[in-house]
Amino acid sequence: MKDQQCNFCRSDAPKLSAEQAQAEMRVIPDWVLVKDADALKLKREFSFVDFASALAFTNRMGAFAESIGHHPDLLTSWGKVEVVWYTHKIGGLQQGDFLSAIETELLYQREK
Repeated sequence: MKDQQCNFCRSDAPKLSAEQAQAEMRVIPDWVLVKDADALKLKREFSFVDFASALAFTNRMGAFAESIGHHPDLLTSWGKVEVVWYTHKIGGLQQGDFLSAIETELLYQREK
């Protein structure tokens, strides 16, 4: 699976404009768009009852990311995990980032 080409993070993937990204936010209302020096990104913090639960979710997110060859930024703390999706190669967001955020939501719902 390591040799699998990431279809989401090709350097020629169409980069969404800020307006296009904002329009896509309706499908993931608990996420926010953030702009930093690098790029426009999708960000959400997920809550858990303890560190072990947060770490278990992080590990499931890691397995998902490896399965698609597209990797979010993950910050795991006691009772929370911050997930940030964007495509490094294009310096911004593309459709695959939104699909990945939707899958992240589904993974989180299975935790409950």
